[in-house]
Order: sequence, then structure tokens, then C-alpha cells
Amino acid sequence: MGGIAETLHFLVWGPWTLVLLLGTGLWFTVKSGFFQLRGIGYWWGNTVGSLWEIRQEQGKKGQISRFQSACTALAATIGTGNIVGVATALTAGGPGALFWMWVSAGIGMMTAYAETYLGQRYRYRQKNGEWMCGPMVYMERGMGCSMLGRLYALFAVLASLGMGSMVQSNSMSGTLKFGVGIPPMGSGILITVLTGLVILGGIQRISRVAERLMPISAGIYVFFSLIVILSGWQLLPQIFADIFRDAFCLESVGGGISGFLLSRSVRYGMSRGVFSNEAGLGSLAVLHGAAEDTTPEQQGMWAMFEVFFDTIVICTLTALVILCVQYGGYKSRMAGSDGAALTAGCFSARLGVMGEILVSGAMVVFAFGTIIAWYYLGKQTFCYLKGWRSRKMAERGYLALYLLAVFCGCICRLETVWLLSDLWNGLMAYPNLLALIWLSHQISFPDRFGLDKRQKSEYTESNKRE
Repeated sequence: MGGIAETLHFLVWGPWTLVLLLGTGLWFTVKSGFFQLRGIGYWWGNTVGSLWEIRQEQGKKGQISRFQSACTALAATIGTGNIVGVATALTAGGPGALFWMWVSAGIGMMTAYAETYLGQRYRYRQKNGEWMCGPMVYMERGMGCSMLGRLYALFAVLASLGMGSMVQSNSMSGTLKFGVGIPPMGSGILITVLTGLVILGGIQRISRVAERLMPISAGIYVFFSLIVILSGWQLLPQIFADIFRDAFCLESVGGGISGFLLSRSVRYGMSRGVFSNEAGLGSLAVLHGAAEDTTPEQQGMWAMFEVFFDTIVICTLTALVILCVQYGGYKSRMAGSDGAALTAGCFSARLGVMGEILVSGAMVVFAFGTIIAWYYLGKQTFCYLKGWRSRKMAERGYLALYLLAVFCGCICRLETVWLLSDLWNGLMAYPNLLALIWLSHQISFPDRFGLDKRQKSEYTESNKRE
């Protein structure tokens, strides 16, 4: 079973997948006139710059805001890949790997915009008042291919039970065992109960928890990362010089892109680290679907910010922490370390025991955020499969499956589950990218960095009628 899974993993996550993902993002980058660069002031002002206005609207209406949807999406994407994947990429590809992460994130921002735009454009309200949104919806209503939508939904359900629940709870259980001494059975009960308390409240409670959990946890991680980086500020010019030199030298380009991508370590690191923002997998279209009082353009810009913050900010800080400590004379001490051990070792070299606690705490919080956010994604796609007499029955059935997966992930060895989960994640990308390219002519971008109020009004009225 393991050999077959590895073979399929290579076929799905080969270099062609990276080419397809980056190629799709590059197409939308050119189509938008490099909006992520030329319009940075505009989309930043309509996301982070509009937080105060959004908070006031939320207090008046009590609805899920654009910011809450973005936090839910961040909870799904900011995870162990930001710690483990970055360390793996640096170990295998050297400092130049960080530059290509920036490039992939910059291009991926427009892919995230495109899929979120289509998700908002084709979403519809169900009888219970909740939104149905995601790639399966625009595949059915936009492409007229419900079979492709069901195929995507199947892959997403499998990925949610694997990568979204079992893998994340396994990481939490392992961290709690070695950090606090809690046995797997105890951590399994604790994590399952906490997960149940959150997800039983539906998307409203999930978004509220994500709204509080992600800014605080990410803020703490950013703060202590900056402390470590600034402690070696004199090394930063040399580090950035090496990053750009390694990224553009012939050896780095050949080994860091062609041969590097063919290596086993990067096939795994790519799916967990470089693609930590999930741009192109279609998950953002689902997770942003519950936002109220928004337009496709506005929510697309929130998806852009999410990719920016996940990779350009969090992943970059993790990489600079590792490089600052290694360049500061600790490289020999870190020899042989990789993944979370390397990141934890670098933090502890500057912060002592607090560094290890920080990395362990970050992994637990980030993994828990991923668990609760991926439940919503899995529930939406599970209900879309229409194999049940009622949505309520489907929701109850999936809830039981998801909580069981969370508990099993805490107490089981998951080598094969890791492989299969990466496989389902990769398979989500292919139908989604096909749909994005097919429907690319329907995707518009802010005209001269300004939204048409008439277009917003028409969109709002159209959704109300449906």
C-alpha cells in the first residue's frame, strides 16, 4: 500500500503540478495587469485598511464579516507547513529557495483572487439560509459540468478527513506528548472534545474562534520571530545577498528548480510548505463563501491578503529566523536537524527554553485552527455530494466521521495517511485549475482600482433573489 501511495504521490505532485499552478497564477497576473503589485495600495486599503469599518458593520448586523471569513481561511492555511515546510525547503534548496517562495506566493495571490471571485459569483443560499460556495458550485453553474464538481467534492472530503483532521491532530498529539507529557489517548480525548465544542456551533462559532485565535497567535509568533531576527540584525545584509545570489545563479536555478523539484524532499515540502497558502486548491473559494455584505472583488482581495500574510510574512519570518541563527555560528550545532526540530532549535538558540515552548505552542494552535476550518470545508463538499435525503442528515454523518478522524489521528501512526492526504490535496488542484482557466473570461478586476457601486448593488440584489 505504501509503495503504491508513493508512486501516486509522485505522479500527482510532480514538477508539472508546480508548472500548472504557477502557470495559472501567471495567466491571471498578466490578465490583471500585475494587480498584486500595481494595486498594492488599493487592495491593502480594502482589507487591512478597512478593518475598523468592517468591525462596525459586524456589530450592527451580527453577520459573518469579510474579516471573519479571511481569518477562517487563514486558520486553514497557516499550519505546520509554515514551520516544518519552510525548514525543509531551506535544508534542501539553500537560501535561494526563499526567493522562489516569494515568487510563487506573489503569483499565487492572483490565483487566490480568481477562485474566490468565482466562488462569490456563483454561490447560492440553501433552504436553511447558509451559503453553498466553492469550486464544485462554479463547476456546475459556470461550466455546466456537475460531474466535475462532484469529483472535486469527493477529493475535498477525503482531504478534509486526512490532511484537515487526522494529520493535524497527530501533529498536536505528538507535540503535547513531548512538550507537556500528555499521552496520546489523553490528548485525543482533549482535542476531540475541544474540536466538537467549536464545530457544533457551525460557521458562526468557527469564524468567531478563528477571528480571535489567528490574530493573537500569529501576532505572538511574529513578535518573537522579530526578536530573534533583530538579535542578529548585522547578518541580514549578508543573508539577503546570499538569498538573491543563490536564487539567480545557474547552479541554484538548475538544482533549485529543475532537479530540486524532482527530489523526494521537495515533493513533500512543496505540498506542505511552498503551497501552505493553498492557492489553486479551491479551498479558499469555500472558506470565503460565508461572508456577508461583500462582492466578488472585495472578497478576492481578502484572499490575496491571506496568501500574502501566510507566505510573504509568516514563512519569511520562519526562514529568516533559521538563517540568522545558522549564520550566527550555530550551523554546526543544527547539523542533521530538519523540519520542526530545526525551527525549534533555532528559536531556542536565542530564546532558550521559551523558544521551544513558542514553536510547540505555535504548532498546536496553528494545527487546531486548521482542524476547525477544514471541518467547514469538508462539510460543505460532503453535503454537495447529494447522497443523503436531507442536509441535516449529511451534516450529522460528516460530523461523526470528522470527530472520529480527529481522535484516530491522535492515537495512530499516519505515514500512509500523510501520503494519501497529500494525494487528495493535489487531486483537488487539477479540476479547480481547469475550471479557473475555463471561466477566466468571467473574472474581472477592480477597474482603475475602484469598484463600480452599481455592480455591487446588482450583485447584492442577485444573491438576495437566489
